[in-house]
Amino acid sequence: MIIIIKYMIFHILSSTIFLIFHMIFCILTMNHNFKENLRNELDYQGITVKELSVRTGIPIPTLDCYLGTRATMPSVKAAVKIAQSLQVSVEYLVIGDAARSGKSFDKPGREAREIIRWVEDLNSEQCKAVLKLIKAFKG
Repeated sequence: MIIIIKYMIFHILSSTIFLIFHMIFCILTMNHNFKENLRNELDYQGITVKELSVRTGIPIPTLDCYLGTRATMPSVKAAVKIAQSLQVSVEYLVIGDAARSGKSFDKPGREAREIIRWVEDLNSEQCKAVLKLIKAFKG
């Protein structure tokens, strides 16, 4: 009976330690992902930290904390402001491209958004030509 109790205690402790390390790893990774995803999205959209600060009302030093070596995680309120300003989901900023495979993320991918921006600058004849090319690719 004592052996069973010792085994159960050992099992519970080892499971708890594993969960703690796993949670720490997830938190550290999430912070890194947010930092990288935010930086990538700012670069992609050609937005400076100063401009993001103006759009969101979040001070530049605070944004620098999210993007710097400390890579602190923003509050939910701040993350929502940032996501809305960049027209992406909070989920995308936290987990990146993996968010696109989920049903809750309905924004077009980075490449699709870039294509949309190019197409918006085309005239009617150019749009028709692009549409023919797309139809040809789709078969």
